[in-house]
Amino acid sequence: MLGKVVLSFVFVLLLLISSAIFIGHPDIRSHFVLKSLNQPVQCGPEPPIRVYMYDLPRRFNVGMLNSQSTEETPVTAKDFPPWPDNSGLRKQHSVEYWMMGSLLYERDGDSVEDSRDAVRVSDPELADAFFVPFFSSLSFNTHGHTMTDPDTEFDRQLQVDLMDILNKSEYWKRSGGRDHVFPMTHPNAFRFLRDQLNESIQVVVDFGRYPKKMSNLNKDVVSPYVHVVDSYTDDDLQDPYEARSTLLFFRGRTLRKDEGIIRAKLAKVLAGINDVHYEQSFATGENIKTSAQGMRSSKFCLDPAGDTPSSCRLFDAIVSHCVPVIVSDQIELPFEDEIDYTKFSVFFSFKEALQPGYMVNQLRQFPKEKWTEMWRQLKNISHHYEFQYPPKKEDAVNMLWRQVKHKIPAVKLSVHRSRRLKVPDWWRRRR
Repeated sequence: MLGKVVLSFVFVLLLLISSAIFIGHPDIRSHFVLKSLNQPVQCGPEPPIRVYMYDLPRRFNVGMLNSQSTEETPVTAKDFPPWPDNSGLRKQHSVEYWMMGSLLYERDGDSVEDSRDAVRVSDPELADAFFVPFFSSLSFNTHGHTMTDPDTEFDRQLQVDLMDILNKSEYWKRSGGRDHVFPMTHPNAFRFLRDQLNESIQVVVDFGRYPKKMSNLNKDVVSPYVHVVDSYTDDDLQDPYEARSTLLFFRGRTLRKDEGIIRAKLAKVLAGINDVHYEQSFATGENIKTSAQGMRSSKFCLDPAGDTPSSCRLFDAIVSHCVPVIVSDQIELPFEDEIDYTKFSVFFSFKEALQPGYMVNQLRQFPKEKWTEMWRQLKNISHHYEFQYPPKKEDAVNMLWRQVKHKIPAVKLSVHRSRRLKVPDWWRRRR
C-alpha cells in the first residue's frame, strides 16, 4: 500500500514539472534572480584619488619662477604664483606646475564643475599616492639647459637634496618609492639621479630616451605637452572644410636629433607643393601667433617626431581643431585608454610619409564628410588637453590624476609582494 502511495506522489510531481515546462510557467526563484540581474546597476562617480603632497621648500618648485625671491616656506593656495606669460617654450614642460596647483587649490563646495579626480590629504596614512612637487623640467631649463654651463650644478644639487629628503621619509622607504608621483616631461628632467626613480610613477610625454626598466607603460603615465598656441574658442564656421585653404601645415624646427631627423627628410618630400606649408621656424612670441593662425586656416597639421617620438605640435593642432597628421613610429599617446585618436587624427609611418607624393595624395582624397566629423571630434575633446588654474572637470590635470589612479592597484600588488619575499624576485628574473 505504501509503495502505491509513493509511486502516485512521484507521478503527480513529474506531471506538475512537465506541465510547468510545456506551459512555460516560470519558477519563482529563477524569475526573481533574473529580474535582479537585469535591474540597472546604480553606480555613483568614482571617489577621487587621495594624494599627500610633500611640503618642499620653494627652491624646488615655484621659487624657480622668480629668481629674485628668497622665500623658502612651502607655497600655499594663497600665494601660488601665476605661470608667467613670457615663458616661451618652457610652458610646454610645465605639467609639474599645473599638477601642483590642482592639489593646492581650495574649492568652495563640490559643484559639478569643481568635480576632481584627486584630493589632497594632510595625513599621509590616508594617502593612495604621494606627489613630489619638484619642478625637474623647469630646473633643467633654468639651471642646466646647456648641460655644460656651471649653473647646471644647481640642477644636480636640487636632485641630490631632494633624494636626501625622500630617503629619510618613512613613506618613501615603506613602498620603495613605488607610490610616489614625479612629473618629468622634459627628456632631460632629473637627468643626474633619474635611475633612483625607476620604481616610482613618472609623468612623462614619451619613453624615447629611457630603457624599459627606468620608464614604461606598466607603471608610468603619459602626459600631453602643455600647448603653446592659444586655444581656438570661436571655431563655429558653417563650412570649416572650405574655409581652411591650406591642405597641410607645419612650422617649426626642421633640424632635430634621433627620430626628429624625419623632419629634414620631409622638407625635401614636401617642397614645392602649392597647398602644403612646410617652414623652418623658431618659437618666438610672434612666431607662435603666426603658427596658431596657420593651424586655424589648415585642414591638416603635420606632427612629425621631435628629438623624441612626441612633439608639442600635436596638442597645438588639437586645440586649433586642425586634424593632426602624426608621423612617428614609436609614439605613445596620453589618455589612450579613454580616447580613440583614430577618430580625429591620421597616422602615417616613416616609410609611408617619405614616399614621394603618397601622404599628400592620401590627404587630397580624404572625404570632406570624414574630415568634418574629425573636426567636430576635436572640438568635443580639446578640453581634455587644457591645463589651467583653477582646474576644471575633465581637463588635462584631472585626466592625469585619473591615469595615476589606474596605476595604484599594481603599485599595491608590488608593495605587498616585496614585503613578504624572502628570496630575489623570481618574476622579474623571468623577463
